[in-house]
Amino acid sequence: MAVQVKPATSADKARCLELVSQLVGRDAEPEWRRVYDALLTGERGEVLVAHEDGRVLGVATVSYNLAIRYSGEYCQLEELIVDPDARGKDVGGLLVRGTLARAKARGCAEYGLYLVESTEGNRPFYEKQGIRFVGSEMRADLR
Repeated sequence: MAVQVKPATSADKARCLELVSQLVGRDAEPEWRRVYDALLTGERGEVLVAHEDGRVLGVATVSYNLAIRYSGEYCQLEELIVDPDARGKDVGGLLVRGTLARAKARGCAEYGLYLVESTEGNRPFYEKQGIRFVGSEMRADLR
């Protein structure tokens, strides 16, 4: 069976949180479950999974944000993680293209993501998906 992308469900929660834990390098926090469930509503974001033969191979999360300059929503890729054993199957590409298509169908004006120093090497991958580099990011920690 080929790798397929679909919206995540409650049944995918444990595996998705496991993959996000791998991405960030720490154990899942209890609050992640609440955020995952909120994303499943589709109101402020979504979770997509890539699966093959019933096994989740990768996960992508996006948020939908409002901006006056877009007269509505834009989409932000928040997390993208592929199981190391599934690399080479275009799982990441399928997930990014899936989130791009869903954002476009939703009417989002733009799709973006942040690269930080540790992920800057992924830039050619994102450019291959049609995402162009536009500049740097700045942040303030509010916790």
